Amino acid sequence: MNRGIFMNDFLPICREDMVRRGWDQCDFVYVIGDAYVDHPSFGPAIISRILESEGYRVGIISQPDWKDKNSINILGEPRLAFLVSAGNMDSMVNHYSVSKKRRAKDFFTPGGVMGKRPDHATVVYGNLIRMTYRDKPIIIGGIEASLRRMAHYDYWDDKLRRSVLLDSQADIISYGMGERSIVEIAAALDAGIPVSEITFIKGTVFKTNDTEALGEHITLPSYRELCSDKLNYARSFYTQYCNTDAFSGKCLVEPYDNGLYVVQNPMSLPLTTEEMDKVYALPYMRNYHPSYEKLGGVDAIKEVKFSLISNRGCFGGCSFCALTFHQGRIIQVRSHESIINEAKIIIKDPEFKGYIHDVGGPTANFRQPACKKQLTKGVCPNRQCLFPKPCPNLQVDHTDYLSLLRKLRSLDGVKKVFIRSGIRFDYVMADPDETFFREMCEHHISGQLKVAPEHISDSVLRLLGKPENSVYNSFCKKYAAINKKLGKPQYLVPYLMSSHPGSTLKEAIELAEYLRDHHLSPEQVQDFYPTPSTISTCMYYTGVDPRTMEPVFVEHNPHAKAMQRALIQYKNPNNYELVHEALELAHRTDLIGYDKKCLIHPRNMKDPAAKHIRETKTETRSGRKLSEEEIKYGFSFEKYDSMRESEKKNQEKHGKNKKKR
Repeated sequence: MNRGIFMNDFLPICREDMVRRGWDQCDFVYVIGDAYVDHPSFGPAIISRILESEGYRVGIISQPDWKDKNSINILGEPRLAFLVSAGNMDSMVNHYSVSKKRRAKDFFTPGGVMGKRPDHATVVYGNLIRMTYRDKPIIIGGIEASLRRMAHYDYWDDKLRRSVLLDSQADIISYGMGERSIVEIAAALDAGIPVSEITFIKGTVFKTNDTEALGEHITLPSYRELCSDKLNYARSFYTQYCNTDAFSGKCLVEPYDNGLYVVQNPMSLPLTTEEMDKVYALPYMRNYHPSYEKLGGVDAIKEVKFSLISNRGCFGGCSFCALTFHQGRIIQVRSHESIINEAKIIIKDPEFKGYIHDVGGPTANFRQPACKKQLTKGVCPNRQCLFPKPCPNLQVDHTDYLSLLRKLRSLDGVKKVFIRSGIRFDYVMADPDETFFREMCEHHISGQLKVAPEHISDSVLRLLGKPENSVYNSFCKKYAAINKKLGKPQYLVPYLMSSHPGSTLKEAIELAEYLRDHHLSPEQVQDFYPTPSTISTCMYYTGVDPRTMEPVFVEHNPHAKAMQRALIQYKNPNNYELVHEALELAHRTDLIGYDKKCLIHPRNMKDPAAKHIRETKTETRSGRKLSEEEIKYGFSFEKYDSMRESEKKNQEKHGKNKKKR
């Protein structure tokens, strides 16, 4: 192989860069939907740097004009293959909100400009390449390809789509994190093995017309059967879910028409600590390409530039999360030395102000596998580690994570080390040693801690794969007690989700009452978003829980979903009409009134106490700015209550004076 000359610089993005390196041809041309950011928080950066470390020449084509087939040719034909990734997000999630409205900003594009990548970017880029290079191998990867590797429900089309391998005209999917599989694919191609014969690599998906040589495998329902019956899809999905483990997962075969099969090999083995350290020690430039500076830079770097990734994988098992399909449930960690060395690099950055923004991963406080068995036998296919109760074999220990945090906050130049990527509060509560909990509150929170109970109704929590509400309540009490003892006025910010499968207006109102009773006013609420390859999305599409095949209520009506969301933020004046309508539909008008248990007041503008303000302008005659409530409804609830209370006192006083007379 013609090995490339290593340079501590960004990889080539144009012919001039290739000439500067003395290259006449790239081994791989990597087409990506994001801006080119050479930082280990970005998948394309990791894959390209790993290939470079193996001696391959990699060039980058970032956000090509998919309407111009020549945009794919700027680096010429690669010697071995094209690599394709939609970017760090699924392109449809990147483009559209849960209401399917076009987002205004793309944080992964220079200047935040929207529209620099197509919908279903992996498919479009693959077909764009095929227009010019009919026989050149195409390897697709990244989150979009990984989670669409088999037939999948697409929320935006509201239908089942085929494997992205077929629609993109690619040859192989490197699914999951991809470090192992991409090196093996590259070696096979470099050895002259035809891409059609590269069928033996873990962590890959390929297509074939012959299944006789596959050995032991599970045949899933065909694509035609999946489309004809949603229950077939639920069964197929759960079979896939139970085979996502690198140790116990089986080869899966999905038949299509004309004798074509899509074959998923078992997931790649998790990286060892030494292997993880090597990945993060590669010579990343740790920033976006300098050519973007004049365009306003790339906002996505801001949250990760001064953050540290310490782990991968998650055994939390949330139904709405696709991590099981992408990173797996086995925790993989970097060594303390690796993380501290990266922290020292961060400290030297001229823009570093002394604050490490995060030390974590999918779940910050997971720094070891759930149990020792997972390292040799894998995860239990039909059992979760934390849900519905912590497994008896679960090892709960924050010692290693706590030690790492202590080392980081003792570094010269570090003022504060934050935990922002989220913790599993049920895992914290399962730890009999309170040391981590106390030190987290004392050193690693900036006034508030964000946690994700998601809901408070146990029936909904069961479908979410989250612990019972009593666990969260216990966590809240303990958090308050520790902070009180520390003398720190710190708060919890709960992430809540509306309209998840299983949530009716009844459960949404229960959640609103809980917020009322605990004096909470959530600023952020996530309406359930059916993204590819999650249990929750399967529920949304099929109407059953694939784990039990029991029916599940699913709210599809946009207006009804809006009511559920509004109930969580019932104090927002803009939500008044939706909340009022929801309470009437649910026959809960007992929550409309002036009692403390009520969520909203009635809108009786004939009431004398409501006449204090009728202006429709934004200012009163005295020049005082009106509140949002006053502008929308013509009165302020706060002032309304105050005037009613004052009026009540005057009436009582008047009654007493009348008796005296």
